[in-house]
Amino acid sequence: MPENILVRDTILDTAKSIISGERQGTYGKPENSFAVISQLWTAYLGKEISCADVANMMILLKIARNSSGVYKEDNWIDICGYAALGGEIQANFDKKENK
Repeated sequence: MPENILVRDTILDTAKSIISGERQGTYGKPENSFAVISQLWTAYLGKEISCADVANMMILLKIARNSSGVYKEDNWIDICGYAALGGEIQANFDKKENK
């Protein structure tokens, strides 16, 4: 298997194991954690911030860190994790809205 595929698989597999195991066990359900973060950010900014916004802004934080030019695999892993969680949160929200 080519090395680039091993790297991408490692990043994706690591993100999956973190968001489905370790972090959920430590911090609870992501949608609950993101709800608390969105409430705090909403209060601080005086502007409504959704749970999906939290995922997007956490991704942007990791992108900002990547812009330093220093490679850190953790940033890429976290981007994948936040994207998966944001997608799940938004999909579940859309299902509730369309009932």
